[in-house]
Amino acid sequence: MSGRARWLIFGIGAVALVLLTGCALARMPAFGGMTHLYRDAVVNAALARNTPNVVSSVNFDLRGLDTFGEEAILLASVLGAAALLRPAEDERRRRPPGAGRTLQATRAAGYVLLPVTLLVGADVVVHGHLTPGGGFQGGVVLATGLHLVYVAGSYPALRRVRPVRWYESGEALGMSTVTVLGLAGLALGAGFLGNVLPTGRFGELLSAGTVPIFSVAIGVTVASGVVVLLAQFLEQDLATRSRRERAS
Repeated sequence: MSGRARWLIFGIGAVALVLLTGCALARMPAFGGMTHLYRDAVVNAALARNTPNVVSSVNFDLRGLDTFGEEAILLASVLGAAALLRPAEDERRRRPPGAGRTLQATRAAGYVLLPVTLLVGADVVVHGHLTPGGGFQGGVVLATGLHLVYVAGSYPALRRVRPVRWYESGEALGMSTVTVLGLAGLALGAGFLGNVLPTGRFGELLSAGTVPIFSVAIGVTVASGVVVLLAQFLEQDLATRSRRERAS
């Protein structure tokens, strides 16, 4: 493609973007006004489905297809990073380092905070439809909580508590659950990822229809994906050496 053709395509796209952005800004309510159409719509929809946390209602109900796409991007990113971090032809596996020299206070804090962090992460995931939180936030808390073992100075202990194959299976299980929820919505005529389960009573754990199931599935996917991703980086840095390093 010639340079003139590239500039022509860029110009058409730029003009269209400017026009669409201008139209959107012209129709926006005045700053500080009392008209918030989207806010009113999503709050009413969340209350109608007994979901106190409106953010979770938006993520896992009103725009569930977007959330499904985001998780697919995360899955693809983890797969891509794992493929790129595989040992190259001039690299070999080596024995990973043992427990490092860590202050006793740091080590004690790591082991004490590990179960507390995992409990908090699980609570954030499970109660995401009732209180601030959800699968995204809780999944990250769970994944990083496991790595407190590494912060405490023991990489071998970290490898024992996070068998990578388990978390690869967890990531697949989470995405499969979301896909099944989507297909169930289609089968029942509510659309892909439509909220087709009974919504229960407002404020109870078993309520909001598919929202808590969706949230837990996303929590499993995010936690597993982050663990697998960090495992690949740590293996590359601590348990792999190149031919140049072996020669030196």
